[in-house]
Amino acid sequence: MKKERTYNDKMHTLGRIWDIIVLVTLLLVPAVIGIRLNVYPSASVIFKGLMKVAPLFWVAGVVEIIAYTPLLGTGGMYLSFTTGNISNLKLPCALNAMETAKVKPGSDEGEVITTIAIATSSIVTTLILAIFVLPLRSLLPVISASDSVFAPALRHVLPALFGALGASYFVKHWKISILPISVMCLILIFAGTMTAGNLIIVGVIVSILGCLAFYKLKWL
Repeated sequence: MKKERTYNDKMHTLGRIWDIIVLVTLLLVPAVIGIRLNVYPSASVIFKGLMKVAPLFWVAGVVEIIAYTPLLGTGGMYLSFTTGNISNLKLPCALNAMETAKVKPGSDEGEVITTIAIATSSIVTTLILAIFVLPLRSLLPVISASDSVFAPALRHVLPALFGALGASYFVKHWKISILPISVMCLILIFAGTMTAGNLIIVGVIVSILGCLAFYKLKWL
């Protein structure tokens, strides 16, 4: 237990340091641009712009921390939130790595596996961006254009990714998957405009309550 606390303490310390560094770096970018162009927007303008955007993301931000942390582990959590692209890349990599290694989320083995998987995905992503994306940046507008032959495929990348990832878990744990899937389908039918952040909250709550109910009924 002492080693576990020591490891977690180190991860929390390093994670907070790097999160602060990343936050300062992100804030420096618009600051440097403003200084270079001699443009200094007032605090009221910044606040008004922030209030239009922040409500769209604050729910998802809070929910992601609560929902993803048990799966990513301490080290993986800080690394994921520092490098970004969690739901599209880091989380699928972590889940697939644990599945391949046959370890459980929250275990010591799972902690190591998820951290290595997320670090590897970050390195690979950086290399791919450096080697392929930057030299081909002139072709990206053509490929991603609305009238491009690739446009239909690009619009379905995220559903295809999570559909393939979730299908294996739905098959293995079909008893606890039926209720949340049914509820989410009903919500999308009758309230299709609900934001992704709110959908995640509903899905997590329904899944937890469903598992507790099934456990008490001895269906699991």
